[in-house]
Amino acid sequence: MREAVFLRQNQERWQQYEKRPQVGPDELAARFVALTDDLAYAQTFYPTSPTTAYLNGLAGKVHQRLYANKRQDHGRFGRFWAVELPLVVARHHRTLAFTAVLFLVFTALGALSAAYDDSFVRVILGDGYVNQTIENIRKGDPMAVYKKEGETLMFLGITANNIYVALATFVFGATLGVGTLVFMFRNALMLGAFQYFFYHYHVLKASVLTIWIHGTLEISAIVVAGAAGFVMARGLLFPGTFSRSEAFRLAARDGLKMAIGLVPIFVVAGFLEGFVTRHTEMPLAASLGIIGTSAAFIGWYFVLYPRQLARRQARASAL
Repeated sequence: MREAVFLRQNQERWQQYEKRPQVGPDELAARFVALTDDLAYAQTFYPTSPTTAYLNGLAGKVHQRLYANKRQDHGRFGRFWAVELPLVVARHHRTLAFTAVLFLVFTALGALSAAYDDSFVRVILGDGYVNQTIENIRKGDPMAVYKKEGETLMFLGITANNIYVALATFVFGATLGVGTLVFMFRNALMLGAFQYFFYHYHVLKASVLTIWIHGTLEISAIVVAGAAGFVMARGLLFPGTFSRSEAFRLAARDGLKMAIGLVPIFVVAGFLEGFVTRHTEMPLAASLGIIGTSAAFIGWYFVLYPRQLARRQARASAL
């Protein structure tokens, strides 16, 4: 739309933000979301306009009030999970979608590589794992590898490793996203080769019903961690009307919230892998129930709920 129309539609609301700056934390958060959306639009279509500079300044003021004067009450922890994190995810849904598609492409590449090169799976997964799993398949228990280690030690080790991988994937966003891309590529390639390996030995169904009991949460969380890294990289590469240091600071804060928000998900995924996945004899309905519940939670918490919350906050700010 033309800039004059854009101004006519939104200028009164912006002026109201300036005339009535002291509002509750919920409305303040809603204003910030609405302003960042307006700013992103202006940066795209009117990058050198005074309107863009004005919105940049106004968004900065709201941001300062939002984070400098936020309530420190007993509900702060719950508010992070119920409001702050979903709003951050909503602001970066495009980056999250891009990361998910990229991960799927890399996974497909891993599967294709395994299909056309018999040695690829051994390079990715290691001779020890491949030989042991082939032996387990011959014995009729292809998922026996999950029964070797004690439940508690397996849970603690897997959870710690997954949290480390997620935080590293995020932190390496500071390398202009190259490090994050490498982490994503390596994990997706491994997943693709891993699943093709079981397909090749005609036990794909057994592997899916077992591995994805914990993998639904685990893989989804790795994708979100990758998005967090790309959010930080975007702040460095495309600062817009902010200074590069300020854009990086804001993007790093959003990315860190996304990464920290994954910790409980990795704890649950680690618990499932350590204590539940090993029960390969569980009924089909139980496996599908856990996988379906996990997938539904991911879709709700990272897609549907953030959109609903952002729209609700935007409507509240317009009143």
